[in-house]
Amino acid sequence: MRLFQGASTLNKKLIFSIILLSVSNMANAACSALYNHQFLTLQGEKINLCDYQNKPILVVNTASKCGFTPQFEALEGLYKKYKDQGLLVIGFPSNDFKQELSDDKQIGDFCKLTYSVKFPMITKTSVTGVNANAFYKQLSAKTGQSPSWNFFKYVVLPSGKDVYAFGSRVKPDAEEIVSKINSSLK
Repeated sequence: MRLFQGASTLNKKLIFSIILLSVSNMANAACSALYNHQFLTLQGEKINLCDYQNKPILVVNTASKCGFTPQFEALEGLYKKYKDQGLLVIGFPSNDFKQELSDDKQIGDFCKLTYSVKFPMITKTSVTGVNANAFYKQLSAKTGQSPSWNFFKYVVLPSGKDVYAFGSRVKPDAEEIVSKINSSLK
């Protein structure tokens, strides 16, 4: 390529890095604000929501010591059943309601050993009030509802045009949630 002709190895690497950064910035520019978030999972992996903006997402704030904790089974069931058709189930452990374990390792071990959770679980975060993470603030603003307790759910349909909120008592596999998700599966 003429771009690299006569350039030193260091300059070639610099030019290549600039090109990659530009392509990355263009990809992020195409990502809507609702999805423009990256999180670290309890498993130590990064997850970029921009990668899921054309797929349905079931978002839930979780707590290990809550009466709704058995909902992990239904969440994992939905994930297994629909992940190959595009569904992302993503959990946000939170101690906002004083029912979460003290650290990410304990939370991860609990979820894996007690409920065999394989869907992505984000590192412990806040989901309500002024300390809520930016993604949750956007979900709350979009629906007019913020979590009032653990296992509050949001269904985000592709492109984020439609976002639905469901209270803690609504089970993850309830018809009103599954029907919203089904409409957007491959």
